Amino acid sequence: MSIADAGLGLLFAVGGAMVASLLALVPALHIYNVAGFIILGTAALGPLVPPEHLAMFFLGLITSYSMLNTIPSIFLSAPDDSTVFVVLPGQKYLMQQRGYEAAVLTGIGGLGGIAVLALLTPVASQLFPTLRAILQPHLPWILWTVIAFMLISEWPKGSDRAPAGLRRWWDGWRSLTAGLVTFLLSGVLGFVLMYRSILPVTSAYQNLLPAFVGLFAVPWILQNLLARVRLPQQFIARSVDATPWLFVRGTFAGALGGLFAAFFPVVTGGIGGFIAGHATAQRDDRLFIISQGASKVVYYVGGFLLFFVPGLHLTRGGMAWMISTLWSAYTPQTYYLAVAAVVLTGVLSFFLLLLMTRLVIGLIGRVNYRWISLGTLAVLLVIVMTVPALGELTGGGDAASAVRAGLGGLLICAVATGIGLIPVLWGSRRMNCMGVLLLPIALNMAGAGATVAGWLGLIR
Repeated sequence: MSIADAGLGLLFAVGGAMVASLLALVPALHIYNVAGFIILGTAALGPLVPPEHLAMFFLGLITSYSMLNTIPSIFLSAPDDSTVFVVLPGQKYLMQQRGYEAAVLTGIGGLGGIAVLALLTPVASQLFPTLRAILQPHLPWILWTVIAFMLISEWPKGSDRAPAGLRRWWDGWRSLTAGLVTFLLSGVLGFVLMYRSILPVTSAYQNLLPAFVGLFAVPWILQNLLARVRLPQQFIARSVDATPWLFVRGTFAGALGGLFAAFFPVVTGGIGGFIAGHATAQRDDRLFIISQGASKVVYYVGGFLLFFVPGLHLTRGGMAWMISTLWSAYTPQTYYLAVAAVVLTGVLSFFLLLLMTRLVIGLIGRVNYRWISLGTLAVLLVIVMTVPALGELTGGGDAASAVRAGLGGLLICAVATGIGLIPVLWGSRRMNCMGVLLLPIALNMAGAGATVAGWLGLIR
């Protein structure tokens, strides 16, 4: 690889970071969906955009997105599966006029996560192939252990203020029951989407977008609208209340969870960060926010970087799967260039995070938060209808089938919203909504997925 080619690759990565800095502000618009349309659009350009440069563009895209998608999660309350854990402490900071500080803390954690990925570069080609060979036969039971820990950790809890008897029992078991119901119902929804989707075949790959929007984003927006939240004026701090030791602890916990999520199928950055938080006994909001910032960056970026590791070629995450259909990286030089692109765009994205956070704070300071919530809800519904419709059109469908795909996406979102409201109303963890992926894939790994789908009447 020549110096000119390497420089051009880094320019593509910077371009991807700049594009993602704008796209990340759109509530619930996942970068994987954008990347899918980019691949379809660049297919017609052929040699003008070589796949190795497109891979560098995607590296900048995913790095910037993983740093900046915390902004709508904190200020617009439209989280996805990887940022839903940031929202609760982030909302606390927001109501204390410290939303900017919360965003900066996640960015600092993200920089720590990128530093960990860079430090792993010398040993990655020996460590990860060996680790994969050891763990590959054990993935099914490890995934079931993760599920069991998720559900068991939703242990009965109550206020001890309810009258003795049945009402006190229900006060203690309410959240656990809601968590189990949420996990099972979202799992059933996952089976329906996997085996008998209502979307046309040509747009069925967009199944999860309306489901995730309904499970994670829409319930939070509805909660804001019903509660009539009034945001206080935000304070732009010149420093953050975090010591170097706190940063190291948060980065270690977040990187541990992010690497776990990046390496294991189906486990997301939020789940990985949750498990790592328990393993490292996190109790401090600052520590938690830093660790979640590191976790989601390592999850998204680290999962894609595994595709570049020489001798591994592990495809984890939507970005790696999409680029693997066009190109594969085989040389150490390509991996080193990918790491350099991540470090460069990671630092750039941190400063973009500071800028974009200030712009969003200016917006919410001038516009009533209720109108912002309504606008966010409208954007979510447009995305839910438009993305499947575009998927249908690009797959060769006509206008009528595109309309049906859009309405199908809206219906999936409505059903998912009903499930996502259960933890909101009954006080359980929203992480249980990840049953939409965990339950069907875990059962498929165990060889029982088709049997359960048959019981549900999804296979005839």
